Amino acid sequence: MSLGAADVRRLLDEHGLRPSRALGQHFVVDPNTIRRIVRLAGVDASSRVVEVGAGLGSLTLALAGAASEVVAVELDRHLVPVLRSILVGHPNVRVVEDDGLRLDWQRLLGNPGPWKLVANLPYNVATPIVLRVLEEVPAVHSMLVMVQREVGERLAARPGERSYGAVSVKVDYWASAAVVGVVPPTVFVPRPTVESALVRIDRRDAVAVAPGLASYERLSTVVNAGFGQRRKMLRRSLAGVVAPEAFDAAGVAPTARAEELDVAQWGMLAGAAGAAGTGATGPRPHRP
Repeated sequence: MSLGAADVRRLLDEHGLRPSRALGQHFVVDPNTIRRIVRLAGVDASSRVVEVGAGLGSLTLALAGAASEVVAVELDRHLVPVLRSILVGHPNVRVVEDDGLRLDWQRLLGNPGPWKLVANLPYNVATPIVLRVLEEVPAVHSMLVMVQREVGERLAARPGERSYGAVSVKVDYWASAAVVGVVPPTVFVPRPTVESALVRIDRRDAVAVAPGLASYERLSTVVNAGFGQRRKMLRRSLAGVVAPEAFDAAGVAPTARAEELDVAQWGMLAGAAGAAGTGATGPRPHRP
């Protein structure tokens, strides 16, 4: 069960609501797309699912029919009462009014999982939500997120690809990621101006860089500096962050550019930078 375009428009009219541009609200209204999301997420009767940005509940209804437990998070206080009314009769769903960027995940989930994050994420907060879940919420073992196509390609990009950047490396540190589908603007109300992508993210059993080699914080500092001036050779973009001798120790050419290195090479470089006593340590980096 899900909500179609006519259902969403009717609900908006009945309650005097308009989609919020500030919150990036685009409600998915195509049943085939919703079924596709549930299938690609691997949701079944044993699944515990958390959805961020539940909106009017189009995806939530489908998740409720497939999973054992669903926690639906919605920030918009005007939508929450409507969402709750739609989900009456689904005792396996808990609606939480909260901000996906500021969630107390331990309190929200309450147990070690495993949990799946399945969500149509607002474009403007998709990257920080994905990174925070990877960094801080090990109970979430997998994600299937619908995001702006450009964002999705960045999350899953590999070395040498146009979209490859600091975010790609950080995701790869924690998980494997792949774009598993493209979604046209026509499946949303209101229609966005860009295509969306479905991204599947599966947490690794162990992080891609051994913590004994380089911490995530150190890795992030070096990666952020390298991609901050991505057109420059690393010896220039990392000046003051990585000592010249660290390149030889890591087996990385100082003439390489940031987009050429995979996560293992970034880990070697971050580890060598730390061993060389450079400034590659410090406070937790700000998320892009």
